[in-house]
Amino acid sequence: MGFLLSRRWVVFAVVVALLAYLTLLLGQWQFGRLEDRKQENRIVSTNLRAAPVPVEEVLSTDRQPPAEAAWQRVTARGTWDDEHTIVLKYQTREGGAGVDVVTPLVTEDGTAVLVDRGWLATDNSGRTRPDLPPATEGTVTVTGYVRQDATGGATQVQDLSTRAVSSQAAAEAVPHPLYRGFLDLAEESPEPEQQLALTELPDAGSNGPHFFYGLQWWFFGALAVFGFAYLAYDELRGRRREGTPAGEARRRPGRDSEPAQQTAVHGQHRPRDEG
Repeated sequence: MGFLLSRRWVVFAVVVALLAYLTLLLGQWQFGRLEDRKQENRIVSTNLRAAPVPVEEVLSTDRQPPAEAAWQRVTARGTWDDEHTIVLKYQTREGGAGVDVVTPLVTEDGTAVLVDRGWLATDNSGRTRPDLPPATEGTVTVTGYVRQDATGGATQVQDLSTRAVSSQAAAEAVPHPLYRGFLDLAEESPEPEQQLALTELPDAGSNGPHFFYGLQWWFFGALAVFGFAYLAYDELRGRRREGTPAGEARRRPGRDSEPAQQTAVHGQHRPRDEG
């Protein structure tokens, strides 16, 4: 087994060890994501079953809604500010192009909450503003699901259009104090003249592929270790074969031919029968 201390095998062993360690970490990461997903599903399941509460009990103007409030139903009463409706571009449903229509709902105390009223099929390429159905006039009562603001450059609002909803970014285009976060519309009373496609609810019963991904990473690590062990065994077996005494194979034919040679010699000196 001394060959394992050679430079080639030491480097090979280090590479395999690093690979096995990396797959171990990646597997643990996937199982960690699985636990996070399970926790999120428990929160979503609980919130979807809970009765709606007033919006001011969950949202505020100075902080993001907590993760525990995701998909919680809240109610708000007020009037739509349709003049400041924001188009959420590049939204698809079942392969179809469209936009989401996000309109501020101004509550009785003057604070507005952004409400994603739903999805509209359109050929809009993002360069022009599509024709949007008008919001209901007068006072309305809406029930919506609490969502956290998106982050990053996609939230910038230009010409009342954006690629991701953020109340902080929208505050620069809306002339009302805004609740942080936004709502995905669930119900509206009275109902609008044109109903948009409402938000699809998350599947709280699915934990995603993280369990199988974790197993795959650990399998790859085990396969690397097994492959190293097999190659080392094969190398050892080859070296043992090469170490077999070289004369052993040559001596066997000599022994086997001895009787024939002796027979030939005896035949040559066999006396003739002179009688």
